[in-house]
Amino acid sequence: MSNRAGNDMRWGTAAAVAAAAVGAGAGAVVLVVGRRASERMLRPVTAVQESGPVVVRSLGTGRITFSPGPESRHPGRWAVEWADGGHAVVEEVLRSDEQGVTRRLVRADQGTLAPGTEVRFTPRVHLGDPTRAFGLAYTEIAADGELGDLPAWYLHGKRGTWVVLVHGPGADRQQTLPVLPVLDRLGLPVLSVTYRGDEGAPASPDGYSHFGETEWRDVEAAVRLALENGAGRVVLYGWSVGATMVLQTAARSAWAHAISGLILDSPVLDLPGTARRDAERLGLRGAVAELGALAAQGRTGVDLADFSRIAEGADLRVPTLLLHSPTDQVSPFSSAERLAAARPDVVSLSSFPGGDHATLWNTAPDHYTELLRRWLTPLL
Repeated sequence: MSNRAGNDMRWGTAAAVAAAAVGAGAGAVVLVVGRRASERMLRPVTAVQESGPVVVRSLGTGRITFSPGPESRHPGRWAVEWADGGHAVVEEVLRSDEQGVTRRLVRADQGTLAPGTEVRFTPRVHLGDPTRAFGLAYTEIAADGELGDLPAWYLHGKRGTWVVLVHGPGADRQQTLPVLPVLDRLGLPVLSVTYRGDEGAPASPDGYSHFGETEWRDVEAAVRLALENGAGRVVLYGWSVGATMVLQTAARSAWAHAISGLILDSPVLDLPGTARRDAERLGLRGAVAELGALAAQGRTGVDLADFSRIAEGADLRVPTLLLHSPTDQVSPFSSAERLAAARPDVVSLSSFPGGDHATLWNTAPDHYTELLRRWLTPLL
């Protein structure tokens, strides 16, 4: 029996059990809604996590006061965005009480802020491309993927070790921008890559995200591109399911021998657990959430046994920096702890308390950057 058939059978069995449990009429509704929920999980559309609306209370020189709430109090460096393309960047909390939360205003680079403006906090501190964000020169090139050309930013460096950056699903290459300055200072050539389903890249044949099960081959194409253009070794660095793709590439690629290190930011290591959380984040509960998760797994044909083996580090051969948060709302922190405990010989786990999924840099940008510098230096 094929893996896809086995997964579809599990979906069908679970569906039948759920329908019987809730009654024929209600069960049919649950199955339909569960199936629709899986559609949303398999077609990520939100590029970044955004807060609920926050209101600007007042503005001063180098500071801004927001309505109080968990979003406006979140530590670290964040963007605030508002209607008509407005974008500003804020940092540390200067004062917080029931009257409001005052933060340092770093810059307001698009649009006009005024008291009463309704904004949303997002991790998207840097916009555009490496030149717009930091003045870093880059070249737009493409890896030769099995479905077609895969656009990538290439940043020159003097080292023989290249870094391949893989953003998470629903995001784009802008997610990789915050780490470019430290990689540039270390003299590391960089490829910030795309994969099937991204804008400018070939579509996935079925239009679905496959939790890295097929997308890892596009990461492999980027590794091949680096090696063909002078790389001696490659460090793979991914966010969210992009980090999962990195793990799968290191385990499965014919060029795995050239991979010298992995950096995994908020990797998805527990696929069933993440799928259930994703369903719950869509407002689904109980049988609908469970069926949505099972349908998402079954429809992608993911080999759960092989996925679990890779996620537990069975194939790890190189130093691996694992960055995760105990408060991650998408990927359970316990899965990162299991991986670190299973492979202490190669895995270093760094925790970011108070962080959320794939926004660890925002929570503690200076600490995050110094961690990268220290970990990468011995690999140069």
